[in-house]
Amino acid sequence: MSRPRVLVTGASVAGPTLAWGLTRAGFDVTLLERSAEQRQTGQNIDVRGIGKDVLDRLGVRSIVMQHLTGEAGTRYVERDGKPYAEFPKSTTGDGPTAEIEILRGRFSRILVDLVPDSVDLRYGDFIIGVQQTSDVAEVTFDSGATERFDLVIVAEGRSSRTRRILFVEETELRDFGVTITYGTIDRTPEDTEYWDWYTGTRGRVASIRPDNEGTIRASMSFESEPMGFETLPVEAQLHVLRARFRDAGWQTSRILDGFDARRDEFYVQRMEQVVVSRWSKGRVVLVGDAAWGSGPTGMGTTLALAGGYILAGELGKTLNGPTTHHDAFGEYERLLRRYADSAQGLPAGGARLLHPSTRLGRAGIQTLHRVTSAKPLQRFAEKHLTSEKHVPALPAYEAL
Repeated sequence: MSRPRVLVTGASVAGPTLAWGLTRAGFDVTLLERSAEQRQTGQNIDVRGIGKDVLDRLGVRSIVMQHLTGEAGTRYVERDGKPYAEFPKSTTGDGPTAEIEILRGRFSRILVDLVPDSVDLRYGDFIIGVQQTSDVAEVTFDSGATERFDLVIVAEGRSSRTRRILFVEETELRDFGVTITYGTIDRTPEDTEYWDWYTGTRGRVASIRPDNEGTIRASMSFESEPMGFETLPVEAQLHVLRARFRDAGWQTSRILDGFDARRDEFYVQRMEQVVVSRWSKGRVVLVGDAAWGSGPTGMGTTLALAGGYILAGELGKTLNGPTTHHDAFGEYERLLRRYADSAQGLPAGGARLLHPSTRLGRAGIQTLHRVTSAKPLQRFAEKHLTSEKHVPALPAYEAL
């Protein structure tokens, strides 16, 4: 009997996790990445809670721990750079700086290196169409090739092109009223091992955080209505950003200069949540940010790991039992839906609350930082403000 063919598109976190698990379970796997080569850039990501359990089952936790950024904690700073509230690195995984902080490019490389040699790993192509029958999914690629697969798994990012093609009616984008820009800047002798966060006036926020490559990862975000900023050329984006952050203070001028100097690592995202009414359709299923992505909640990587592992495990059951891929897709969504909704959703007005437009609002958020950073309240704040909810028990899958 031939091994069922599965196409997994997206080679960041959920994709390689799936390729590892599906191959072990007995599938013939093709892993497709749109980029011409494995991406090496990206910001800090963290792994929390159930995500660490998945790393243990993948057997890579010790390797991951050797490549942490070295971030010592999070500090909220005044305009002159003086910290007014500090949260040390969390050992429970629920603080602003988690136990596992690693660069996205390096983390993805660790996971891709885990993928067996039998996986057909392809770069530089992407899906432009899928035609389904009861027996097969016929995939058309941008390269012009057409192939048949038993299943197609979309493990792409929040702006997934494949989801936009195949799940138009099922998808809602909830805008949170904030634009975020990211980049890499040069490190200076004055930089520390802390993630420094500055809340400016007029809905402007900036931050810098250390990496383990001798540079600094930076972000700048601002309150705004949707205006197509993320679709502009980089030159125009930087021009608008300079105007928006004029006289913002702290290190914003340095960050802007750094973005300009490393334009290849500069990118923009709109803070919005992807809400898909169902994660599967026929022989196609969504996982990771393509299914539930939002702004920087600190849970995206953990969810991608859990989603990839559970989906691989559930599909593995279909090879030696009466269950079908429909059953596997349904159980995967049943286990993860409430967890993903609670972890990736933001409270109404939460993003704008972090980007106060008035001096009174800025004073209020600074007061919140000071109060919750007091040692007697830090554990309480972690437990009630940032901890996971509706966490599924991670099943033990014999095939994995």
